[in-house]
Amino acid sequence: MPIDNVLLHMLPVAVLVVQNGVIKEANPVCLALLEADAAEHVVGHLLSEFIHPIDQRRSQERIAQRASLQERGTPSQAAQYRVHTCRGRLRMALVTSVVVEIGGEPCLLVCGTDMTHQSEIEAQLRESDRNYRRLFENMQDVYYRTDAQGVVLDVGPGVRRVLGYEPEQIIGRTAESYYPHSADRDAFKAAIASHGEVADFPGQMVRKDGRVIDISISSQAIFDAQGQFAGVEGIYRDVTQRKNLERELHRMASTDTLTGMVNRRVFLQQAQAAFDQARSRSEPLALLMLDLDHFKHINDSLGHLEGDRVLIDFAQAVQTLLRAEDIAGRLGGEEFGVLLPRTAAHDGAAIAERILQHIRSLPLTDEQGQRWKITTSIGLGCMRATDRSLRDLLDRADQALYQAKRGGRDRWASGV
Repeated sequence: MPIDNVLLHMLPVAVLVVQNGVIKEANPVCLALLEADAAEHVVGHLLSEFIHPIDQRRSQERIAQRASLQERGTPSQAAQYRVHTCRGRLRMALVTSVVVEIGGEPCLLVCGTDMTHQSEIEAQLRESDRNYRRLFENMQDVYYRTDAQGVVLDVGPGVRRVLGYEPEQIIGRTAESYYPHSADRDAFKAAIASHGEVADFPGQMVRKDGRVIDISISSQAIFDAQGQFAGVEGIYRDVTQRKNLERELHRMASTDTLTGMVNRRVFLQQAQAAFDQARSRSEPLALLMLDLDHFKHINDSLGHLEGDRVLIDFAQAVQTLLRAEDIAGRLGGEEFGVLLPRTAAHDGAAIAERILQHIRSLPLTDEQGQRWKITTSIGLGCMRATDRSLRDLLDRADQALYQAKRGGRDRWASGV
């Protein structure tokens, strides 16, 4: 139904004409309610500028619902909203709306009545606003809301602490802009699509200074009045310190603290995975068992500190000869293991020979500067089609190591 412009300005209640979220008209009563000294302080502005953040989402859902109605001229039920005035004061307004036609274009006619009659109510509103702002400003978490395309519509001030940006630098950009790995964002979107919400979901973001941080996200999908996906709302927090601690604990639990190699437990886990893969793909797999010769004599004659240094040098020397896919670990004391995926017997023997020669040439010196040498014994085992488990391969390499030591040390033997 069309509306008369003169009648609009004669109405005794506050009236706004809104089109696409922008205020096109405001009658004198409305200007008084919003404490606007001139119409241009209201007209041309977004309606959302005058709605308190607590009521923003409810207001936007209400507007979207009214815009979707095919039948015009039917007023909505009245609802109360907190309203910001041009002077920064709060008012409580009882609002109803109706879709009308102005100049042949559909608009939303918003009518409001000032319900802030008593000073104690206004005081309660101010206190509520202060509490809200204090909570919002001091949140360690970052509140955010995006639209269906992932564009950030709102973000809390906590983003200054977490990402180093001002909120206005975030709004209008896609959330994906701050992910260093697209796979993290894809996994998050898949989880939201599947479950509608996530809690303590892991990911990473890039700060303004370029530093990558670990984050934890708890969010939920939001839907419009028609039940269509409208975006995501939630919080995320910086958990880098926690993740670093977890990584350090994992490193300590999986790494030999002296040599930096993986420890026995992890080596056997990785060896089992390599064994299973080699068997399923019919690929060769070789295993070397190494034992540092006469290590007890080194400890007894030079001391345990020198013995530790020898173990470190020995481990580093072995690892320099290996490929990226090879796995080396300390199995205990002076015994080490090297797993060689996709390696046949003759290639395994060649690697064993290179290790022997390299260890012999290590330039070691004692505290008096005297040069001395170390050697190692190596047992080579290769996976057979008849092997029932990893234990068969380990036993064969261990028997070969015993054979090399019994044969005079500083040599390799094969249990192929």
